[in-house]
Amino acid sequence: MESVKEKQKKAYEAMKAEFGYANSMAAPRITKVTINIGTGKRSRNDRNFNELVTDRIAKITGQKPAIRGAKKSIAGFKIRTNDPVGQLVTLRGPRMFTFLDKLIDIALPRTKDFRGLKRSSVDAMGNMTLGIKEHTIFPECSEEEIRDVFGFSITITTTAKTKAEAMKFLELIGMPFVKAA
Repeated sequence: MESVKEKQKKAYEAMKAEFGYANSMAAPRITKVTINIGTGKRSRNDRNFNELVTDRIAKITGQKPAIRGAKKSIAGFKIRTNDPVGQLVTLRGPRMFTFLDKLIDIALPRTKDFRGLKRSSVDAMGNMTLGIKEHTIFPECSEEEIRDVFGFSITITTTAKTKAEAMKFLELIGMPFVKAA
């Protein structure tokens, strides 16, 4: 099975004629993958929830997440400045490619009622954001851990200049989009 890194190299050849690239450095590449988990209200009610999320995300990504605090106090939400409200992981290099391989080949097909990703998840700047409702689709999560399920968002940042360029590139690296009707 081909990895995302190998597919990224082959994407240049497939896209060269359509987009008129002069050399391989002009072709789109994936620069980083950002995973964002909002813990908010659950972390206030259950003090161990942040530790649980940190542990599970570290297993899934291979990197410990950074805890993000509230930027300002909001009395209506009972939040004070620097209260933990989320966690963030930025993946680059080999860890990024390993995570993408796992996401595309293992996790997304295990999603309940999965029919493909929406094409609207790619923005005008060539980046793709998708939401995962249950972290349990990843193979690192065992069946005993099912009682505390949480979701997170994944942003794949590319060097594509347009949405059309990004769509073609993401299709070539194996992103499972919904078939156009």
